[in-house]
Amino acid sequence: MPTRIDLNCDMGESFGVYKLGRDKEVMDYISSANIACGWHAGDPLVMEETVRLAKEKGVAVGAHPGYPDLLGFGRRRMDLSPSEMEAYLLYQMGALSAFAKAYGLQLQHVKAHGALGNLAFVDLETSKTIARAAARFSKEIVFVALAGSVMVQAAKEVGVRYVEEVYADRVYNPDGTLQSRKIAGSVIHDPEKAAKQALTIVQEGYVVAHDGTKVKVKPDTLCVHGDTPGAIAILQKIREELKKASIAVKPMGQ
Repeated sequence: MPTRIDLNCDMGESFGVYKLGRDKEVMDYISSANIACGWHAGDPLVMEETVRLAKEKGVAVGAHPGYPDLLGFGRRRMDLSPSEMEAYLLYQMGALSAFAKAYGLQLQHVKAHGALGNLAFVDLETSKTIARAAARFSKEIVFVALAGSVMVQAAKEVGVRYVEEVYADRVYNPDGTLQSRKIAGSVIHDPEKAAKQALTIVQEGYVVAHDGTKVKVKPDTLCVHGDTPGAIAILQKIREELKKASIAVKPMGQ
C-alpha cells in the first residue's frame, strides 16, 4: 500500500474582475497546483498571484494549458494540427514559467485542461503531442496522465517523466475515462463520498465506475476540483482520511 500521494488542484482560473474558485483556502490542503496559463482562464495578474501564493504555502507549481478559448473556458474542442497544438502548449508553459522563475521556482508538471485533456484521454496522437511539448520544454518536467489511459503509453513512447492521475471527485466510466460533466451527478459534491473514493483509490488501487465496475488504477496523484461549492470540505475530509491511514501528502515531483 502506498505511504504517500500527491494532491493536485486546478488553480488561477479567475480573469480580470471575475473570481473563480477559492485558491487561497485550497492551497492549504494540496501539494501541487495546476495553474491556468491565460488561454482558457487566468491572466498575468492572476498567474503571478497564484504562483506567489503557491510559494508562500510550499505548493509545487505546474502548468495547466488548454485550448485558446476564454469564452468557452477551454471546454470546447478545437480542430488544431499537431504542430499548432505543440506551439500553443509551449507558449503557455513558457508564460507560466516566467512567473515561476521570478519567484525562484521551476515548473514541476504539465497537465492538459478541459476539452484538450478529455481528447488526450482517448487519442494517442493528441497525448503524444502534449508529451512532446512537455519534453521539449524540459527534461525534468512531469507529464500528468490519466491513470491507465493512452496518455501513459504516449509518455513512454516519447520518453517523458510522467505520473498517473486519478480523480477523487469525479464519476468514472467502466473504461476508465471520466463521465461527461453534461450528465447530472458526474461531479461528486459529498465530502464523505469523495474521501471514500480517494482512500479506495490509494489503498486498494481501483475506482468504482457508475455501473459498479471496479476499474484498476495506479494512483500517483489525486485531483480535486477547487471551483465546486464544497471543495474545501472535500479537501479537508480527504486530508483527514489520508492522515488516519498514515498516507503522507507530497508533491508529485518528489
